[in-house]
Amino acid sequence: MDDRLSMPNGTDSQKILLQTLLGRKTDQTPVWLMRQAGRYLPEYRELRAQKGGFLELCYDAEAAAEVTLQPIKRFGFDGAILFSDILIVPHAMGQKLWFETGEGPRLAPRLVDAALSSLEGAPEHFKAIYATVRRVSERLDDKTTFMGFAGSPWTVATYMLHGQGSKDQGVARRFAYQNEAAFAELINAIIENTVEYLLGQIEAGVDAVQLFDSWAGSLSPAQFEKWVIAPNAEIIARLKAVHPDLPIIGFPKGAGAKLVAYANETGADAIGLDETVDPVWAHENLPVDLPLQGNLDPLALIAGGEALEQSVRHILQVFEDRPHIFNLGHGILPDTPIEHVEKLLTLVRQ
Repeated sequence: MDDRLSMPNGTDSQKILLQTLLGRKTDQTPVWLMRQAGRYLPEYRELRAQKGGFLELCYDAEAAAEVTLQPIKRFGFDGAILFSDILIVPHAMGQKLWFETGEGPRLAPRLVDAALSSLEGAPEHFKAIYATVRRVSERLDDKTTFMGFAGSPWTVATYMLHGQGSKDQGVARRFAYQNEAAFAELINAIIENTVEYLLGQIEAGVDAVQLFDSWAGSLSPAQFEKWVIAPNAEIIARLKAVHPDLPIIGFPKGAGAKLVAYANETGADAIGLDETVDPVWAHENLPVDLPLQGNLDPLALIAGGEALEQSVRHILQVFEDRPHIFNLGHGILPDTPIEHVEKLLTLVRQ
């Protein structure tokens, strides 16, 4: 039977993104964009103005479901990504979470100053996200793959320790060297909560999940092995023990050449590439049948014109002989013109 049509366990063959994640080369390259549900869309800005702050929007299941579906209604992407945030996990673990206008997230108490044991869990935050998943799952068409996500332990730990983002994750890196046992305890706690969180998303209706390790690029090879590869491998193994056929995308941003070890050791079904990775290198060095996702520079999408067309065509050409999901190398930026997204979709789907 033609691999393009053969699907395990009755998987919906109309979902070409799901087919690709399962290792099948489809006639059309599926496409979705990280942060596709967000600030570049006027309908999102309008809804957020009605609902208030970002976190309030995340926990309003009806509104969050609408945001998740907005880019599907407008563009018809092949994948819908849950509208939420990677910091839901520390919020559910007991840290206070809020967003400072123009400055990003804040968490308290900072775990560089406070004990992990001082936190009191708040599982109701997970339940709010599951309610969003159920609403989206009920409304999504039968051609669109629905993806949940979580932050990977290293990246989540950097926020929990420092109480906010940073350019070099220096607080967390120093803490991991100087207090390895305490840092390992924190990583293990994040693993436990992340597995629970993702299992809840799966049971509520997502088709696949992505693990975002946004700050993976700041670590040395030995620390990368310890705090990125090992924790992600454990999460994936535990999810697969319950849902063996559910695809899991790993996205260790900034990993560079360490992507080879990540691909070979974590058990991820697909690997997301950031915009700094040479597609030719990735195609030549990562396992031949491994689905890859990416990796257009978000700034090329903003630039548009010939820069956009050349970049898109190069990526498609390099990956034409392997399962490939077209995406950005990181999240879409707020000042991205709508017409450039439309042009991108035309180029990919020609």
